[in-house]
Amino acid sequence: MLKIFGDFVEEEHTKQECLIIHFSPTSIPLQQRWRNNGLSADFLAEYWTTFFPANDIPSQRRQQEVTGAIGYIANELLENVMKFSYKPGDHPVRLGLYLYQDEFKFYASNAIDPQVLDTFQTYIQRLLTEDTQEMYMQQLEVNALAEESAGVSHLGLLTMVNDYDARLAFKFETDQDSVVTMTMMTRLAL
Repeated sequence: MLKIFGDFVEEEHTKQECLIIHFSPTSIPLQQRWRNNGLSADFLAEYWTTFFPANDIPSQRRQQEVTGAIGYIANELLENVMKFSYKPGDHPVRLGLYLYQDEFKFYASNAIDPQVLDTFQTYIQRLLTEDTQEMYMQQLEVNALAEESAGVSHLGLLTMVNDYDARLAFKFETDQDSVVTMTMMTRLAL
């Protein structure tokens, strides 16, 4: 079964510049993995600075903007795919980042826990159709009132959309073992 949300474009394994990282989400406990997520996101961000030389003040600012955006988005994507990956199957987590002439495309994929699938897809539908600024403010209020948000703040994707003008799309595929793999595509204009 295949289900698409948003304007999803398949990964193009062409001559585009790309960098792909692949993890086993269960090789070490999640709490130990958090530091690695940040290091991996920073590595991705720093890697791409080569393609944005900082020869003068405006280009230095541009390089810093791109590096900051890539670092934030990559970290959010890695945290989400790790946090919500389906543990029993030990399916890999993957993050690919492709550079095009006018945008970056991030592809984050993981097997998703079937217990959160419907709730997550409902959230995605809202994220793609409602006012994300309003959703952000509402979520801040909900999080402030909640004693514990069970590790789900719902602010990462909203921040990517609101602060970085990221465009999101999602693909859900069910394999022969009934495991659902989610791939989230995030587009960041240059």
